Amino acid sequence: MTGAWDGDDYQQRFDRLAAAGTDVHGEATFVRAFAPTTVLDAGCGTGRVAIELARHGIEAVGVDLDGSMLDTARRLAPELTWVRSDLAALDLGCTFDVVVMAGNVVLFTEPGTEAALVAGVARHVAPGGHLIAGFSTDRHHPLDAYDADVAATGLTPVARFATWDRAPWTPTSTYAVSVHRRRLT
Repeated sequence: MTGAWDGDDYQQRFDRLAAAGTDVHGEATFVRAFAPTTVLDAGCGTGRVAIELARHGIEAVGVDLDGSMLDTARRLAPELTWVRSDLAALDLGCTFDVVVMAGNVVLFTEPGTEAALVAGVARHVAPGGHLIAGFSTDRHHPLDAYDADVAATGLTPVARFATWDRAPWTPTSTYAVSVHRRRLT
């Protein structure tokens, strides 16, 4: 995520939803179905997804550009690794079973930089691993452009859903959860 956010205010929104009984862990549940041992939460915000994955024994690393979001993540889970970086320039020197971009991460980049963002996170997908991204399709970066960006990194499409709870995707869906895989080499 980029921009000037208030991490604590942002997190309070999800805390209120959870207190009201809303399941705020759909993204983490979706990712867990791939049985990863390591996950990169790219554009992690306040760490909601990474923290939930870690609660299930998955080694999770969170990356975000916004310092306030990361301050909140560090306060909530100081035992996890939190990295401040532009995703387009990201180079952690390692790969992960799953790289997840939850919460419209692609849409929080400057228009025209989406391909660099996808390349930056895709280089962290291990052989046989998955890139999973969910974002609204009715904004500035259409799915065909996203698919082209991902294809340019060598990942291949596996599945697409309309929601994190795996509702079927249709061409009229306004949200897409896309799963791409890196071939075993």
